Amino acid sequence: MTKVQLSFKLSRPLEEADFRQIARVHSVFGILAARVVSSGDELFVEYDASRLTPKEVQGTLAEHGIPLR
Repeated sequence: MTKVQLSFKLSRPLEEADFRQIARVHSVFGILAARVVSSGDELFVEYDASRLTPKEVQGTLAEHGIPLR
């Protein structure tokens, strides 16, 4: 396993539904952690690079409706 960390800027403040979707991202095979940075304008994701590429991680977040910039 190769753990990689990425940060994604958010396009707007998160709403309650967004937090539920972030929680659901944890069930995606290869994503190890996803949490909002304390400033609230960025999402930190840790994933297994032997399973996912950065584009796949970004696509998964977009599929879950997370507002990325």
